[in-house]
Amino acid sequence: MSCRIAQIHKVSSHSEVYEPCDDSFALVDALLADRTNLLEHKPTLCLELGCGSGYVITSLALMLGELPGVHYIATDVNLHAVRVTRETLQAHNVHADVIATDLASGLDSRLAGLVDVIVVNPPYVPTPDDEVGQEGITSAWAGGVDGRAVIDRILPVVDKLLSDRGWFYMVTLTSNNPLQICRQMKAGGYASRIVVQRSTEEESLHIIKFWRDSGDPMCKKETATLKKTSSGKVMDSVLSQIHRLPFWKKVESND
Repeated sequence: MSCRIAQIHKVSSHSEVYEPCDDSFALVDALLADRTNLLEHKPTLCLELGCGSGYVITSLALMLGELPGVHYIATDVNLHAVRVTRETLQAHNVHADVIATDLASGLDSRLAGLVDVIVVNPPYVPTPDDEVGQEGITSAWAGGVDGRAVIDRILPVVDKLLSDRGWFYMVTLTSNNPLQICRQMKAGGYASRIVVQRSTEEESLHIIKFWRDSGDPMCKKETATLKKTSSGKVMDSVLSQIHRLPFWKKVESND
């Protein structure tokens, strides 16, 4: 049986491309944790914004490999990352259309309302604003003040691209104020839950899954599951999870 995630020794690299690290592994672990649901969901179009080395989109294609007719797209503004992702996909014998563009620029009109799964490991590290959008590897992590400069651009793009039954997985850092992100998405009609939370010596990461709180059967199932585990409070499940995490006490006073 083929490996369900990308193998590190087959992941291509370049000095100007972000290599798989703790955040990449956490995002793939979240997708693995949700794999049964993803297989039942049967997405037809999956998209990664900011593919870097290709580790995540390749892993997603491998873990959903038994599903027929799934199309994969990956984008990155870094031309080196586009080449590296293509090499990583080829090394694992899976395919995705890899496109050099900023987020989904030039694709958003054609893909509007069509994408069933979006995965993003955004530039989330708090940095001076003038580092955001620089060429090369800096663009992979520089997130501006509170690490939100790129995240705040991503959220409306995701809202435009996701299908009615679409699922969105995103890496966030404590300094990004994930509580506020969840409230913002809730105001737009999204429910959410933390799939994976991971703390290292340097950072505390949580992978949050968002979906439209709609009438789609799989979305209703996801919402029903949350209702059982959060006393009927759907999006508040994320809020309660965040409040229970020890690192959150450090930033809650700033909310």
